[in-house]
Amino acid sequence: MKKEFIKGQGAVENIHNRFFKNRYKTSIYQDDYEDDIAKTQILEVFPKTIVNKVKGNSLPFLYSVNPYQGCEHGCAYCYARPTHQYWGFSAGVDFERIILVKKNAPELLEQFFLKRGYKASTIQLSGNTDCYQPLERKLEITRKILQLCLDYRHPVSIITKNALILRDLDILKQLAVKNLVNVSLSIPTINEDLRRVLEPRTSSVKTKLKALQTLAENKIPTHVMVAPIIPGLNSMEILPILKTVAENGANSFGYTLVGLNDEVEPIFKNWLETHYPDRKEKVLNQIASLHKGNLAEKNIAKRNTGNGNFSDIIHKTFEIGRKKFFNRSKFPALSTDFFDGTKGEQLRLF
Repeated sequence: MKKEFIKGQGAVENIHNRFFKNRYKTSIYQDDYEDDIAKTQILEVFPKTIVNKVKGNSLPFLYSVNPYQGCEHGCAYCYARPTHQYWGFSAGVDFERIILVKKNAPELLEQFFLKRGYKASTIQLSGNTDCYQPLERKLEITRKILQLCLDYRHPVSIITKNALILRDLDILKQLAVKNLVNVSLSIPTINEDLRRVLEPRTSSVKTKLKALQTLAENKIPTHVMVAPIIPGLNSMEILPILKTVAENGANSFGYTLVGLNDEVEPIFKNWLETHYPDRKEKVLNQIASLHKGNLAEKNIAKRNTGNGNFSDIIHKTFEIGRKKFFNRSKFPALSTDFFDGTKGEQLRLF
C-alpha cells in the first residue's frame, strides 16, 4: 500500500543540513502524523539587530526586516529554505514546522530609527520569510512594527501571501494617507487546486483576491507578484492572472522565474514526484532550459532574466499582459519626507 504524505505540507522530508558532518533523512508520512509533528514549534530568538542592509542593486529596497525565520506556508519552491540550515535545522520539514520568532523586533527597529544621522529609506517587511504567516495572528509582531512605522512616519513596504494583512487595515489606512505604505501580494496562480499543493498553508485564491480588492478600495497601493513562474505548472496562467488581478485593483505587477537554489532542488523534486509524477521530468527539463541547462541559478538578476526560447516566451507574454491590462498603472514611490527621528506628530518651530 502506497503511503500518503502529510496534507498541508510542502516538503516531504528533512533533507541533510550541509553544515552537519553526519547525514540523515527522515520522510514523514500521514500514517506517522502525530501532534508533535503537526504543530508548529515556536523558538524565540534574541537578535541584537533586526534591520538587514540589502547588498547589491538586484532588489528595489535598501533595508529589510524579517520578524520570523522559517515559514509555515510550506511552499516547496521557497528560495529562503536553505537559510534555515544556519540555525541548525533542515531546509525541509523543519523550515515549515520549526519557526524562530523575534519578539523584540519592534524594540530593535525603534533603536534603528533613533540612530544618529539615520536617513529614512523604505524598509521591506518579508525580504526572506512571510511576516503574515499563520503565527502572526497570535503573536502580532508585524502589527507592532507597522504601528511603530506609523508613530515615526517611516515608509514601509510589505510582501505577503496571506490575507491576514487585512487585520491591520486600520494602521495601513493611516500610513497610506501620508504615502508611507505599499503592499505586494504574492499570487503565483489562480488555480485553487494548484494553490493547495503549491503553497499549502497560504490564503486561498478567492481570499487573496478579496484582500487585493479591499486594499485597493481603501486606497492602499497594491502590487502583485506573479512569482515564481514554474514552467509546466503555472506558466500557462500568466495572462489570466494579470487580467484577474487588474480587475481586482492591482496597481502594478512583477514576476520572477523559478530557480532551484541549493537544497531547494531536492525538496522541489520530491514535491513534484509526490504531486505531479506524470509531468515531473517535463517540468524539470523546462526549468533547466531557463538557466543554461541547470536547475539552479543563485544570482537573482540572472535567475529572473533567464535564457533561451522558453524564457523569451515568458517575458513576451508578461509584456503583452502589461500593455493590455496595466498600460496606465504604476506603483508609486513612498515618501520619506515625514520622518525626522521623532515619535508622533510634533509641532515644529522651524
